[in-house]
Amino acid sequence: MATEISGSSDPARTVATLWGTRQLPQRGPKHTLTTAQVVGAAIGIADADQDLATLSMRRVAESLGVGTMSLYTYISSREELVEAMLDAVYGEAVEQLGELGPEWTAGLRRIAQVNWDLHMRHPWVLQIFTGRPGLGPHALAKYERELRVIDGIGLTDVEMDAVLTLVLTHVEGVARRRIEADRAVRRTGITDEQWWESVRPVIDEVVDPSRFPVAVRVGQTAGQAHQAAHNPEHAYAFGLERLMQGVQVLVETRAAAILH
Repeated sequence: MATEISGSSDPARTVATLWGTRQLPQRGPKHTLTTAQVVGAAIGIADADQDLATLSMRRVAESLGVGTMSLYTYISSREELVEAMLDAVYGEAVEQLGELGPEWTAGLRRIAQVNWDLHMRHPWVLQIFTGRPGLGPHALAKYERELRVIDGIGLTDVEMDAVLTLVLTHVEGVARRRIEADRAVRRTGITDEQWWESVRPVIDEVVDPSRFPVAVRVGQTAGQAHQAAHNPEHAYAFGLERLMQGVQVLVETRAAAILH
């Protein structure tokens, strides 16, 4: 899955596009579309392909029934388009988060689930390496909504940012493995179970259990439990619970320090 570096050559213009303050050219063809329609069409293509590599301004224009050059009056480049797509799907997450309740543990679990669902709907998001924080309206709204869940529970601002990053990074990492596993099935036409059945006889011949006793024992036990070499959903749930326990300890430590 190829990685795309997010960031246009004119960040100020990109921010203006994301916030809807960029003035469209007054000369040239009549504006028959909106920037949101262009971005929506691009998201539809990326969702259908489950890949950004095939996305082009030409394909977006064709899907909208307009000439390719006309798109540049709304979006100045493919890089800017990708940033606008990312901000748009962040808007979906904001809507799904809704008004989170006062219980921070439930809130963090909700944040994790919403972000997991986002990656499952739009797997191409994981191809975008932002490097810098998103500055679109939906990116900031998402960050604000998520931070509010852990605001006032005794963490410093730096710790709040770190806790949120920890949860989102966990979700992103496991979602990436899930999506790559799905890609492997589509690419090869065989399931994980079928793959294992085909290689197990060879493994049994070449692997000496006495040389790798722990690896063989654990690998066989986990494989039988998951009926696959890896179970992303189990890794997601298991890892999230361990993270929640760790944050709980941090919160309790802060509270104890205040009391003493």
